[in-house]
Amino acid sequence: MAAIYVLWLRELKRYSRSRAQIVASLGQPLLYLLVLGFGLGPVFQKAGNGSYLQFMAPGVVGMTILFSSIFSGMGLLWDRQFGFLKETLVAPVPRYRIMIGRTLGGATVAVIQGTLVLIVCLIAGFRPASIVSAPAGFLFMLLIAMVFGALGTAIGSVLQDMQGFQLIMNFLVMPIFFLSGALFPLQNLPAPLAVLTHVDPLTYGIDGLRGTLIHASYFGLALDGAILLLAASIFLGVGTYLFSRIEI
Repeated sequence: MAAIYVLWLRELKRYSRSRAQIVASLGQPLLYLLVLGFGLGPVFQKAGNGSYLQFMAPGVVGMTILFSSIFSGMGLLWDRQFGFLKETLVAPVPRYRIMIGRTLGGATVAVIQGTLVLIVCLIAGFRPASIVSAPAGFLFMLLIAMVFGALGTAIGSVLQDMQGFQLIMNFLVMPIFFLSGALFPLQNLPAPLAVLTHVDPLTYGIDGLRGTLIHASYFGLALDGAILLLAASIFLGVGTYLFSRIEI
């Protein structure tokens, strides 16, 4: 347990020392929030769907957590390049604990960044439907971070260079985001698109955030939570296996 705590704390310290990372993490969410939220707001409202800012804010928070948590796997490549990973792997600690510690650290950083974006959304005019159920939204934020933090670590375990990681992340992250329903309702979608959204784990995370923050869940909070827990378990298992096979 000490190894998990040390690696978790190391990820937090790495984040706290990088003010540029904090500012950069707000750039893209602000762009989506301001340009799309206010630009498409009148169209969304005329369609009878209410405030687009209210609808999109949980999606922007989910997007922030997705990008932050999955790119935490890039830190694994940096550690491998500069030798820190080798020092960690030769320690008398089971590798699964190292992997869990890194994943928890990346997930915690992702939740912090998601919270900052949520605060920005509140300043922009977003209002949760109920203060009582709002804290449950942090549970879904953590689940999203765990799912994609584990996925990022699993991918980082099998890659050798930064270029390969960036290519795979760009190939995975953007489809995961755009197919999650973060920017559009899940009702009345064409059949092929509906199938793709149903197999996207982020869809259930954002739906859970909407259910807790604005009471507009499509699948139901119970199903959302169950799918995220299943996905987190699968990715943690795959990530642990791949991480254990890293050669020193």
